[in-house]
Amino acid sequence: MNDILATESRGFVADHYHALDGFTEPRHGHNWELEATVSNEESDRLGAILDACIKEINYSLLNELQILSGRNPTAEAVAECVFNYLVASKFSPVEVRVREKPQYWASCLRLS
Repeated sequence: MNDILATESRGFVADHYHALDGFTEPRHGHNWELEATVSNEESDRLGAILDACIKEINYSLLNELQILSGRNPTAEAVAECVFNYLVASKFSPVEVRVREKPQYWASCLRLS
């Protein structure tokens, strides 16, 4: 039997900067895109939880968010944080993808 998956996406606007040894960039912003994929059985609840997640990060400076405390706020870090947000909300996400720019995205996958 084939697994059926469902994906929803949400956009958000957020600034960030990089201030690490060897990797610095001044504060700048992006129109980010978030995609989350879950099993079809969880799809009816996914939209509401993504809306709640986006509400916490939309129009923010990612460097100041508690969920990214101590981390360089890259697309990879945001994808992992959203993945963990879904797990904490009793989901079993298959993939969370975050697009920072049209040509740059990161994905956090469930491997087992």
